[in-house]
Amino acid sequence: MRFAIIFFAALVLAACSSTPKELKPSPLVKHESAVSFKKLWSRDGGAGQKKLYTLLTPALANGRAYTAGTKGRVSAYDALKGTKLWQTKVAKSISGGVGANASTVVVGTYDGEVIALNADTGEEKWRHMVSTEVLSAPQLNSKIAVVHTIDGRLHALDIETGERLWLYDNTAPLLTFRGQAAPLVTETLVIAGFDSGKVVGINPRNGIAQWDVRVAIPSGRSDLERVVDIDGTPLMLGDLLFTASYQGRIVAISRSTGRGLWAKDASTYYGLATNGFSVFMTADNDEVKAYNVANGEDVWTNDQMLRRKLTGPVTINGFVLIGDDAGYVHALDAESGEYRGRTHVSGAGIRSPLVVFGGTLYVLDNGGSLHAVQVEAKS
Repeated sequence: MRFAIIFFAALVLAACSSTPKELKPSPLVKHESAVSFKKLWSRDGGAGQKKLYTLLTPALANGRAYTAGTKGRVSAYDALKGTKLWQTKVAKSISGGVGANASTVVVGTYDGEVIALNADTGEEKWRHMVSTEVLSAPQLNSKIAVVHTIDGRLHALDIETGERLWLYDNTAPLLTFRGQAAPLVTETLVIAGFDSGKVVGINPRNGIAQWDVRVAIPSGRSDLERVVDIDGTPLMLGDLLFTASYQGRIVAISRSTGRGLWAKDASTYYGLATNGFSVFMTADNDEVKAYNVANGEDVWTNDQMLRRKLTGPVTINGFVLIGDDAGYVHALDAESGEYRGRTHVSGAGIRSPLVVFGGTLYVLDNGGSLHAVQVEAKS
């Protein structure tokens, strides 16, 4: 029933966003480029995104880049050179992207199976069935892999054996977007955002909630108006946590206590980024916004890329980077929000979250290819 409701929500949202004359994406911004983009390498990471709004996020760990394709291929590359290290077929349709640490690579599937591989060789370590479909990438610390399933549950699995160590059950609303926030997993805390509009801090050793914060309160008459999904992974900066919901707020929380520090009305489908001074968000209308990390005050808003179906932001070398459905990566000045440049990475379009690792931008396009791009200010 829940799957039917999610599908119905997608249809309703598509209908609501349509007009007798469909609005076109904003044209590409005329600019004098202040950014140098250099593509370092591109590799085929497997079958690309499916129509069911799969978000196959790549993983970067221990100097390696890992990708997964929807037809079950998992690949490992040298993150600097792009050299293929290994490739494995898991004989399942992968839905949840890749999670990795120095020893283990984990993927989730459409039928609710979690599969762990040896990070050095690609050999299978274990498989474990969870309650239902895995839409976000599993996340790991040194001891556990945490999997967020579409029914709102968090499953913690032993990273060496796959044994379930604990289960956190959160009641999911009837009407949600088809998407799931990957949890943020550290050695001392698991932080997860849910479709109910809550973010919860959980003890990774026993699965007991240490605190929970209401990011958004459902309001409105219809179920559609009451959707408040958190579909972006929480962002950590020291003891500060930032998260945001659809039709709700962006909030700053103390990681240790869960105490709310500030909140601003906001609406997004994506995760956030920070440069240490501002926290950046792609709003649901494709405005890109910056907020002061200390008090939440508005720093800037850029509305030059409306209706381009942007990704969430990342930061690198003084720029905020955002991908779009046409395959461009756009660069904004992190301090002012001014448009600084762009590069066309892929004709297949970009939907998956961008990843920054070791000073390099990694882009997984909708066709399944992984691109490594160097981004620097022009001298």
